Amino acid sequence: MQTVSLSWLRSLEVFNDVPENQLQWFKDNSEDTLLQSGDFLFQPGEHINGPHLIVSGSVQLYILQNGGRREFTTFVEGDVVGYLPYSRGIVAIGYAQAKGEAQLLSFPTERIMDMIKDHFDLTQAFVHVMSNRVRNFTEMRQQNEKMMALGKLSAGLAHELNNPASAIVRDSISLKEHLKLDPQVLKDMVTIRMDDKQADLLNEELFKVIAVTDRPYLTLKQRTQREDEIADWLDETGVDNSYTIAESFVDFNFTVENLTACAKHIPEPHLSAVFNRISKLLITERIVDDIQESSGRIATLVNSVKNFTHMDRGQDKQYADIHNGIRNTLTMLGYKIKKGNITVTEDYDHTLPEVKALIGELNQVWTNLIDNALDAMEVNGKGTLMLKTERDREFVQVSIGNDGPDIDKDTLPKIFDPFFSTKAMGKGTGMGLEVVQRIVNQHNGSVKVNSKNGYTEFIVCFPMNG
Repeated sequence: MQTVSLSWLRSLEVFNDVPENQLQWFKDNSEDTLLQSGDFLFQPGEHINGPHLIVSGSVQLYILQNGGRREFTTFVEGDVVGYLPYSRGIVAIGYAQAKGEAQLLSFPTERIMDMIKDHFDLTQAFVHVMSNRVRNFTEMRQQNEKMMALGKLSAGLAHELNNPASAIVRDSISLKEHLKLDPQVLKDMVTIRMDDKQADLLNEELFKVIAVTDRPYLTLKQRTQREDEIADWLDETGVDNSYTIAESFVDFNFTVENLTACAKHIPEPHLSAVFNRISKLLITERIVDDIQESSGRIATLVNSVKNFTHMDRGQDKQYADIHNGIRNTLTMLGYKIKKGNITVTEDYDHTLPEVKALIGELNQVWTNLIDNALDAMEVNGKGTLMLKTERDREFVQVSIGNDGPDIDKDTLPKIFDPFFSTKAMGKGTGMGLEVVQRIVNQHNGSVKVNSKNGYTEFIVCFPMNG
């Protein structure tokens, strides 16, 4: 076992500003501890003792989560582990285990008050260690929270963006093929001869149909029957490509009667060229409409991402409509809602004023609660997500409920504990509800849960004025 000298203690960064007499007191009142590989310094539920200064070897800090091991950090030579002055964490929630043989210089916890009373610089050194550790853990937790929120949304977002993006690619290829010049088509088009009156009357008949935007829904059987009727009529009229162009006329709700009315104003030699040209224009309009709709969906999703993350705003509390954040969250989780066969009911009090809050942080609250509700209903293969906002004097109250299985009585008291999770391995960090409670506490609010008779509801309440 290595002998700990005063000069070695003075060489450690943690004791840079500690006078020699205080280091000597620390050394004299500490004892050597030797841990074999795999030995525990402490385990969950045990009181944390120390502080312990690692002389040689290393000690790893980790927790067990859903049957797996999640490592936080490894303390090495010169690091301090265990209880620290003024620390409120006296019971371990994780494991501290030796990796290989580890030698520690252990200070008795019961003498901490003597240290605080008589050795200010030594106490300050340990408090500095504690503040650094809190800061590092907070940074790590915030990073984990961001990754957790990103993980919940990324798969659904990729799916939601892929659909309209793929549609735009398909439509653009179709449009390019459709607009390619064909010598015979061009010849047929430029040789069409119609006077102004014929053209006006044809336009009138065409736009009687095209102008109707509220078109009736046709079942597959009804649509197929109409396409056959139009194709047969086009064949009888001598129009080329009858079965190909019949589909475009049905898309815009044309009937044989409509086409007959149009044909009255077209010179017979040009019937085929005119109807084929009209079909091409209808197809072009339909493709452009599809591209516009797909582009709009992408723009909506991108805007939802921006609003959800609040990335164009500062980090201070600001006034905003909480309903926007809830709706953006629903948009971001839209794929999971559809996949889970979930019905969403929204009962919002739109008379609520804008609330002063950390909007990006509140969006993490809505994400965690809604995502948990969707997971809870997954076992049923369907469900109803119920969202409600209301005013309670100077507070705003948001309720997020689901009709999945109840949370059992033994689990209910633990759900806000850090790293507690009932989800399967790999399906959560166990930080979701702890994050919710911390953020709501930041807003001077509260979060409660009721779970009975097949209905679970989380109620978030916080002051509107921040």
